[in-house]
Amino acid sequence: MQPAYGYELIATGAPLARCELMLAPAPDEVIVEVAGCGVCHTDVGFAYDGVPTRHPLPLILGHEISGRVVEAGELAAAWLRKNVIVPAVVPCGRCPACQAGRPTVCSKQFMPGNDGHGGFATHVRVPARGLCQVPDKLPAGVTLEMLSVVADAVSTPYEAIRRSGLGAEDVAVFVGAGGVGGFGVQIAAAMGAAVVAVDVDQCRLELAAQHGASLALNTREMDEKELKKRVRTFAKESGKRGIGMKVFETSGTPGGQQTAFHLLDFGGYLAVVGFTPKKTELRLSNLMALDATARGNWGCPPEQYPAALQLVLDGKVALAPYVESRPLDDAPEVLEAVAHRALKRRVILKPSRNGDRS
Repeated sequence: MQPAYGYELIATGAPLARCELMLAPAPDEVIVEVAGCGVCHTDVGFAYDGVPTRHPLPLILGHEISGRVVEAGELAAAWLRKNVIVPAVVPCGRCPACQAGRPTVCSKQFMPGNDGHGGFATHVRVPARGLCQVPDKLPAGVTLEMLSVVADAVSTPYEAIRRSGLGAEDVAVFVGAGGVGGFGVQIAAAMGAAVVAVDVDQCRLELAAQHGASLALNTREMDEKELKKRVRTFAKESGKRGIGMKVFETSGTPGGQQTAFHLLDFGGYLAVVGFTPKKTELRLSNLMALDATARGNWGCPPEQYPAALQLVLDGKVALAPYVESRPLDDAPEVLEAVAHRALKRRVILKPSRNGDRS
């Protein structure tokens, strides 16, 4: 294996630092040569907001990983030379939570960039269990590096939508139309729902309107009362017969959480998908009065990844308009830019090959 290196977090608020890696797989592990690793706001939480990683620092961040298996332990030999997506949450498969069908709350789960070194690197060592195989031949316009975002930004809203029971007779509202929300809009539209996108960024809203949203609303242009009126009018005129709108909070901001909660109607459903360490005030009695449901979801079970991936391979979820690639060696600057919300698209860090910095 060629020399491996990555960029690790030394301390909260400190720039990422380059480090060399010596990797060897355990019997049930593989070494993945990273094709791409998406930069997520969860990484920002670890790096700048004081959210603790389960593995002590220093630690290489990054949990949206795609690549090729270049080494495999004796129990994982079948994965050698296969292209894969690494699940952002790898459950143990044996604990009571896993046995009860709740693998995302497995107490022994492995999350790259949290429980061990992640994908801001040329190579990463991960458990072989749960890997999602990627076909060698991909559709035009789709690359292995781009598929890294399936590991979280696509699969997480997919799981939230699946859990909600969203169907063709429903209205789906996404509060936050960038990244996770942009993919969520596409997934919901692919399932036949009527989709509303809500955001403060007009460019994101215009993109959402091109990729599945039938109504795009800018909250900078209206108060919450007007927003609720517009959304409810759309739901009524859509002709959908589902009981209660399904609202997905995908902004990961206190303001977005308040807006999403405010949009709940009778029999409604709120999925909390975005993350922020900041607090917000909500009147929880609304859930009782509206007979509504609120539920969070931490990642996506590995067994659901093939279905999420297939939506991309079938052209029902477009990646290219929502992502951009940057060299792995730009990791320190990129993470800081993401922390300041200075980038419009989800960045994928791409290790150079043979000196190529593209």
